[in-house]
Amino acid sequence: MYVAVKGGERAIENAHRLLAHERRGDRDVPEVSLSQISEQLSLGVDRVMTEGALYDRELAALAIKQARGDMIEAIFLVRAFRATLPRFGATEPVDTGAMQVRRRISSTFKDIPGGQILGPTFDYTHRLLDPQLAEGFSPETPETSEASLAATPRVTDILGRDGLIEPSPAADAETPVGDLTREPLSFPADRDLRLQNLARADEGFLLALGYSSQRGYGRNHPFAGEIRFGEVEIEFMAEDVGFAVPLGAIAMTECQMVNQFKGSATEAPCFTRGYGLAFGQSERKTMSMALVDRTLRARELGEEAIAPAQDEEFVMSHSDNVQATGFVEHLKLPHYVDFQSELGLLRKLRKEFAEATEAPPMQEAAE
Repeated sequence: MYVAVKGGERAIENAHRLLAHERRGDRDVPEVSLSQISEQLSLGVDRVMTEGALYDRELAALAIKQARGDMIEAIFLVRAFRATLPRFGATEPVDTGAMQVRRRISSTFKDIPGGQILGPTFDYTHRLLDPQLAEGFSPETPETSEASLAATPRVTDILGRDGLIEPSPAADAETPVGDLTREPLSFPADRDLRLQNLARADEGFLLALGYSSQRGYGRNHPFAGEIRFGEVEIEFMAEDVGFAVPLGAIAMTECQMVNQFKGSATEAPCFTRGYGLAFGQSERKTMSMALVDRTLRARELGEEAIAPAQDEEFVMSHSDNVQATGFVEHLKLPHYVDFQSELGLLRKLRKEFAEATEAPPMQEAAE
């Protein structure tokens, strides 16, 4: 579609070279390495991996570098690369209950089994710019940086023992799990597809929807039951040997929101769940995901669905930043013929309007 642009393909090639030149920046400044991006911009890498649906820190760092720090462009690059990869199968469900925890907090109970683990977080900083970082400041090594190897039962299990919160859905190996990467989105969607959609959804979009639900557009009154971040083991069922084989460990963040539920004619009042899971340390994403997951369960729980965050089709159809970017940015492409057609129609309508509203000539008074 760019062939119509002055210069055609030659102009496009020059634009690519100019992009590469601008990406590199000042040659007197050392080029940033992928390891620097991965280690020092780790939260950005985590977001690209999550919304790009591919766990590979090096590739995510490469995408961020290639995209000049544009996260959505980097996510697009990762998604495009992911589409070229062969698929050998699916791993076993991860057991986040056995997570080697690096951070774990709950706002529902002060004392929880295994204790609160503050871990790496911005939560307790003063949000003041640190000039020492501009001078290459190296912080002291923390007292401990090892993940906790002790079992840390979920906080929601405390409520579950007394029947105060709905049970987690029982896993059924016979029930097929949907796959948004292979099947087109359709409605109504089951919760497995909704959670897949939310995991890949734009963090800012989910944050806005979650915020709206807390302000009354969705009757969402949540408590952060638990947020945990750490490493979980990934296993793959090897048909040749007949049992699951560990492939390694990946970093993940899990959030369980505890929400109010007044009950119904058949259900006693209890707490309900909102769930979020993402690659790396992605707390804002998983919290927003858990909020929106709960609002989308309105009809399932017999609640009136009147807010945008409760509208399944609205949320799922507009959450993907790659699709949204393509639809918005295609407006930059040539639309010369379409515009000339609109322009001609507008001129014709204005002419007809002028003729219809033109004042009739005044008649001479009769003698």
